Amino acid sequence: MKDVLKILIAEDNETDRLILSRIISREGHSVSLAVNGAQAVELYERGRHDIVLLDALMPIKDGFEAARAIRELAGEELVPIIFLTSLQDVDSLTRCLESGGDDFLSKPYNSLILKAKIKAFGRMRSMHAALSDNHRQLLLEQTVAKNVFDNVTYSGSLAASNIRYSLSPIAMFNGDTVLAQHRPDGGLHVFLGDFTGHGLPAAIGAMPIADTFYGMTSKGFELEEIIREMNNKLCKILPTGIFCCGAAVHIDMAEKTARLWLGGVPDCYLYYASSGQILPFGSSNIPLGITTGKKFTVLTEEFSMQNGDRLFLWSDGIIEAENEDLTMFGEDRLRAVFQDAARPEDIYPDLLTAVDSFIGIGERSDDITLVEVTMSDPVVADLEYLEEAADRIPPALDWEVSFIFSTITLKNHNPMPLVMHVLSETEGLKPYISQLYTLIAELYSNALEHGVLQLDSGLKKTGAGFGRYYQERQERLEQLVHGEVRLLLRQIPLGRGGRITVRVEDSGNGFNHAGRVYDEGTDLNYSGRGLNLLRKLCTRVEYFGCGNQVEVDFEWPRRRLGEVGNEQ
Repeated sequence: MKDVLKILIAEDNETDRLILSRIISREGHSVSLAVNGAQAVELYERGRHDIVLLDALMPIKDGFEAARAIRELAGEELVPIIFLTSLQDVDSLTRCLESGGDDFLSKPYNSLILKAKIKAFGRMRSMHAALSDNHRQLLLEQTVAKNVFDNVTYSGSLAASNIRYSLSPIAMFNGDTVLAQHRPDGGLHVFLGDFTGHGLPAAIGAMPIADTFYGMTSKGFELEEIIREMNNKLCKILPTGIFCCGAAVHIDMAEKTARLWLGGVPDCYLYYASSGQILPFGSSNIPLGITTGKKFTVLTEEFSMQNGDRLFLWSDGIIEAENEDLTMFGEDRLRAVFQDAARPEDIYPDLLTAVDSFIGIGERSDDITLVEVTMSDPVVADLEYLEEAADRIPPALDWEVSFIFSTITLKNHNPMPLVMHVLSETEGLKPYISQLYTLIAELYSNALEHGVLQLDSGLKKTGAGFGRYYQERQERLEQLVHGEVRLLLRQIPLGRGGRITVRVEDSGNGFNHAGRVYDEGTDLNYSGRGLNLLRKLCTRVEYFGCGNQVEVDFEWPRRRLGEVGNEQ
């Protein structure tokens, strides 16, 4: 079926007006007639015509002025304007185009050419309308997808008081992503990912790794295990050529330590608040989503931090930001922001301001992401999973479960997620998962490290010794031939709540527990801070046999993790 177009003809010559009107009407189109430019604008405003034919020279308002006015009224809508003119000089024809015209029709009129132009511009309008409809539908779908994307990727603990981040995408979808989630023991995992490319193709990988990151962190998996799983998932789903550079950090706010993994991102900085010194960390891992198996290794660096120290992570969009002269922001300008900072808390806004000022009015070529993580004491308000009210806790049930972790498990797996899965599914224990994780993890670590591996905790009393301790731990694990840790969990009802008894036995030689004296006044006692923590969390801590068996009682309801220091 032929499209009927609404065509406006503005021509001050009556004869020409009549000729044009008859030619166009015979083609089945609707015609409106104006005798000058002012009337043409008025008719267009009322009729919103599909095509406009304008005589260049008319009284009251010429075709050039009328074209500009009609173009402004049309806005984003495509309205072809064909100038009717006897002018032939280049300047006049150029003026027609500059005032908003799309084509010319020279006088005297040729009916075949006129009909061909109207037909061509009619097709153009139809295609433009179809593209506009598709574009609106695409925007609608992208808006819905963006909401889902944001709900999945920007949840977790990104609102924690010791995290600041800025994501500045160059498209609706961000090729960079920032994830943060607390572990059950109150520790914090933060991940910055920078996918190759921009927009939706780059962002498509963020959702599966966000799901993996949040799920595994909540269950107590270690940072290295999460990174391996995210890499496996990306290797399965990403096409060749798309991968994810990343930076991941585990912050232990109780021990004041951090563990950092960098895969393909620029060097990140640790800023010491007390001295203003910067410690850079370089990437030593390949990005996620490139290879799996033994070719993919997870190398981390562990270091101490004090309250107020800040770890800065960024995507390459900051260093590679370009100004109008195509000069990059670079490492020197980045370092200068840190060196010139008068106050640690101003570095984050100063860095963003410096990059924005450097780019100026130039066009950005990449997503820009900055993350700042500050070492602090745990904040109870940040731990959303501790919000369940104690008065809604149901009565405890009787149950008992035991685990035997043999040599191969000790060498290659972290059993804590399995144990915590059992406890997290137990009705009434959810508000205490953090405390239970802390005490079971402490007991398991003691059994493995001091019992099975025979490591000396005295090594951890110095910053340098801390690193040697974990290096020795890894070496002894790799050489381990025989070893075993047994774990028993038993719950009984007790008043409004219950009692969880945890018994841990290792295959080690034990120690002379009977000859050791516990002093509540210091955390630097014979058994270290771990035993003090157990005594604060538990109503009973008791060693048996040669010292390789320990049993503790955890009674609930009780105060929560962030309040443990106030418990009696």
